[in-house]
Amino acid sequence: MTTAFIARPEHGLAWITGASSGIGRAVALRLVEEGYSVVVTARSHDKLVALQHEATGAGKIIVLDGDVSDPRDMERLLAAIEYEHGRVALAILNAGVVIPVRGDDLHREAFDKSFAVNLHGVVNCLVPVVEHMKARGHGQIAIMSSVAGYGGLPMGAAYGATEAALINMAESLKFDLDRIGIRLQLICPGFVDTQGSAGRGFPRPALVSATKAADWICAGLKSRRFEITFPKRFTYVVKLLQCLPYGAYFALLNWLIPWRPPTVAKKQSNSDEQPRQAV
Repeated sequence: MTTAFIARPEHGLAWITGASSGIGRAVALRLVEEGYSVVVTARSHDKLVALQHEATGAGKIIVLDGDVSDPRDMERLLAAIEYEHGRVALAILNAGVVIPVRGDDLHREAFDKSFAVNLHGVVNCLVPVVEHMKARGHGQIAIMSSVAGYGGLPMGAAYGATEAALINMAESLKFDLDRIGIRLQLICPGFVDTQGSAGRGFPRPALVSATKAADWICAGLKSRRFEITFPKRFTYVVKLLQCLPYGAYFALLNWLIPWRPPTVAKKQSNSDEQPRQAV
């Protein structure tokens, strides 16, 4: 096993997907302050340009639009980054959506969209970035998941399933990537307060700001930890809940989360879809 690689600005570029809002945006601003040239990718061009103008520090923002759900677009984008701007030393695969799902009002679209962006979107970026990093023998990749992947939560059937898959995928890939010099990390935030992340019928305990989340993430990227999770007093409790038998787990969650499903029409509104910004 090779020595764990920890990226620094002098090693090359940082690349962040889903950087137009929320956690991705806050992390991009923080990395620019640390001296990185940061390539930001999303479908919202105007928001990326606004981010570019806002950034201050020794680094800079490079805007490259892209759709993570399109594997060919991500292959093209990675090639363009490394040909035109330089090597990617640090990749933060953050793009994702949160689409609430009710068991008594199921629609295939919520699952299709969630898996296309949250899971397949990560794979579409991961495959080309690993190939580029493998060629030079080092690199650092962070996959954004959530504590929603630790166990089932009300209205989280689609989102939580993708986050659980990302956790398992990252754990599995770490064995092989360690051996070729690519450092893989997993980011599992709790509830993060960002625009559009208002609660969907249940409370948001231990809520933190996107700026504070970026502080924790950037500190974790410099550590040797596999998992970056915060706030720990909350996320560790969520982990411990998984040790309970199902009878106790469901009873406790029903007591802790006195949620009320929103009234919806027969077909779920697209307005329920949010960028990945919270649990």
